[in-house]
Amino acid sequence: MGKVVYCNCDDPFESNFFKYFASNFKALKLKRLIATSYKPSPIANTQLGLFGDDKTLEPVKGRPKTNANKLIINDVSDIDGDGAFDLRDISEQLKANKNNEWSPMKGDGDFRSPESIELLKQADIVVTNPPFSIFREYISQLVEYDKKFLIIGNINAITYKEVFPLIKENKLWLGYNCARWFFTPDGNLFEAARSYWYTNLDTTKRHEKLTLYKKYTPNEYHKYDNYEAIEVSKVYEIPVDYKKVMGVPVTFLDKWNPDQFEIVGMAEDNGKGMSGGIWDGKNPHCVVSGQNKFKRIFIRNKEPQK
Repeated sequence: MGKVVYCNCDDPFESNFFKYFASNFKALKLKRLIATSYKPSPIANTQLGLFGDDKTLEPVKGRPKTNANKLIINDVSDIDGDGAFDLRDISEQLKANKNNEWSPMKGDGDFRSPESIELLKQADIVVTNPPFSIFREYISQLVEYDKKFLIIGNINAITYKEVFPLIKENKLWLGYNCARWFFTPDGNLFEAARSYWYTNLDTTKRHEKLTLYKKYTPNEYHKYDNYEAIEVSKVYEIPVDYKKVMGVPVTFLDKWNPDQFEIVGMAEDNGKGMSGGIWDGKNPHCVVSGQNKFKRIFIRNKEPQK
C-alpha cells in the first residue's frame, strides 16, 4: 500500500510489467508507477496495442519518436465511463496529460544515467527484466541505493561474485517459480536458459522446510578429493542426519529455507575465496574420484536428525 514501483528497463509501450501494474494500480493501492525505456519504442506515438485497442494515436507534439520515454502514473480513473478501469483509461489520461506524465527523456534512458538514478531514488520497489549481460552492475546499483526489488536473472547469476555473497548473507533469494519462455520483439515465444526471480521481498515459500528422508552412509555419499565436504548430486537426496558440509547443485537455492540450512560457500571455480575455507588449494572444481562435478554450493544442515 502506498508504494512507488519503478520498471526501469521496460519500454512502457511494450512491457507486460508496466501493463500489469497499470491495470492493477488501484487493486495494489500504488502511490506511483514509473516506467522508462532505454531506447525509442518502435510503436511509441503510433498505436495503442499495449493499451487494449488497435487504434492509432495522432502524433503528439513534443513527444518525439527518437527519444527514450518515461511514463509516470500518479492516478487512475474510469475516464471512458464504461464502469471499469483499464489500460484504455490510461491512454486517454496520457493524451489529455491529466495527473500522469508521458515525456521523452533527456538521455538514452540507461539505468546508470543521472536522470534514471533520480527516478530510482523515488522508488520503493523495482520490478523488471534487466539485460543479463549487465546483471552484475544492475543488481549492485539496487543494493547501493537500498531498494526492494523483484527482477529476472539467468540461473548463472547465482554464482556471480556480486550476487552470491548477498545470497549467503540472506540479503537476496529466489522468488516463486522460474522463467523459461520469453517474447521476442517480433512477438514470437523463445525458450531461453532457466531464469529465476531474484528478490529481497520475503515469501512464505522460503520458510517452508525441505522434506528429507535419506540417511547418511559413507558408501553412498562420497567426499570430494579437494574439499572438506560430501557430494550430494540431487537436492532431494540431502541426508537428514549429516552434520557437516555438503556440496549441492545450485538449484538447491530454489528450495532454500534459511532457518533449515546454512550456506557455507561455493566452489572456487566460481571465484577465489568463496568456499568458506574448506578447499585444499588445488583443483578449484569439485572433484570426486578424479571426476569434476558441475557448479556446487556448500551447505550445512542447521537441524540434523539425531
